Amino acid sequence: MKRYFPALLAAALTLPVPALAQTPPANPYLVNIPGFTLPNIPSYLGLIGSMATFKPSMAAKPYSMAASLPRDQKMALMQAMMGLMPSMGIRDAMSFMSTKYKAKDGLTFDDVVQSMELRANQLNFKRVGVSPMWKDIQAVLGDMEAPRMEVYHYCDIAAGREVLKASPEAIAYLPCRIAIMEDANKQIWVITLDWDLAWLDTVNGKMGIDPVLGKHAKDIREKMDNIMQAAANGDL
Repeated sequence: MKRYFPALLAAALTLPVPALAQTPPANPYLVNIPGFTLPNIPSYLGLIGSMATFKPSMAAKPYSMAASLPRDQKMALMQAMMGLMPSMGIRDAMSFMSTKYKAKDGLTFDDVVQSMELRANQLNFKRVGVSPMWKDIQAVLGDMEAPRMEVYHYCDIAAGREVLKASPEAIAYLPCRIAIMEDANKQIWVITLDWDLAWLDTVNGKMGIDPVLGKHAKDIREKMDNIMQAAANGDL
């Protein structure tokens, strides 16, 4: 098969795009995966073609906003990416995008909060706010069955500044948030957005993230993880 591949590739490259679009090859590795469907390849050929020469935009000066992607292109891109993932429900998708630790048995909610605050202070992570969501659910909606859940906001101002210099749109994700929540089984969880940028190691140019910004992003992630594990373990 190897000796025929160059000829097959050359023949494929001479085909017009519509011909390729009409008969997308089946992926033998996916046919037995329940609920998995490939994206509509013809619909995305134009988008993929336009992405082939795409280069990460670099800020002309600190805090300069990037151009906004048109809504239809953003939607097409997101649908294309989701089409490459196995089918999953919203619960699985949210779990995939988060990092969470279950608190040790025997720890109370307040124990977890205390350990989190102590470790954050040790790492010079400043608490800048707290959202007691469960109290609002009770007061506004009258739902007294809702479990206790609180979201704590933290900031490393030096790291935050570097992130915003490179991409001011990142302010939508700041300050960093750590949630503590009791689930349906009365177990306590410590949860945050997954800040791990290790996956960028597989991307050429790391999406334009320079070493200084990369170091700050890694530092934030490591501190957040340290704080969360201390909270889940009840460390004092």
